[in-house]
Amino acid sequence: MPIRTNRGRAAVYRRLWGWPLRSPRHLMGTLVFLAILVTALGIVLPKAVGKPQAKASPTIGTTTSVTATPPGVAAPVPTSNLPTRLSAPLATPTTAEPNGDALRVAKEWAAAWVDHPAGITSEQWLAKLKPYTTEEYLPVMASVDPANIPATKVTGEPVVGTSYTSSVQLTIPTDGPKLAITVVNTNAGWRVADYDQAS
Repeated sequence: MPIRTNRGRAAVYRRLWGWPLRSPRHLMGTLVFLAILVTALGIVLPKAVGKPQAKASPTIGTTTSVTATPPGVAAPVPTSNLPTRLSAPLATPTTAEPNGDALRVAKEWAAAWVDHPAGITSEQWLAKLKPYTTEEYLPVMASVDPANIPATKVTGEPVVGTSYTSSVQLTIPTDGPKLAITVVNTNAGWRVADYDQAS
């Protein structure tokens, strides 16, 4: 095992690295000095090195003008001649006669919604709704407790509110609140995508 002496390069390094650890005051002084040094370098180095000028490469469909802008003023934004998604007018949904399959799905969904005998679990109730509900809306339905549903039977035919080629909004009366149902046309056919209880 080598003997440590107070002579030589290793002894000097040991004194330098050991000085901050001798007392809390030395440690705080070292940390403050390092913070000032890092801050000074962060201010001085960018000014000394200088920032390279960014060259804007013109892109297809843009008009650029080479004009000098005074310091402190933002450069003009190039304008684009390319069409954007928002420049085209939004297509309005096409109204249509209510689809028979959409009405059938809404009635069957409502019949499954009111069918919750005592002791039924949420999983059993959701299994009855699953064939008529979109995959995205099933997790929302999982938060409903069937024991809290006040209706027990459907009491009338669907009344269509608005009907489009891809969706139908309608209400179905029950012995509790009316069901306001939205049925949408999916790849798997017509499915319920939303519902609400109306008074």
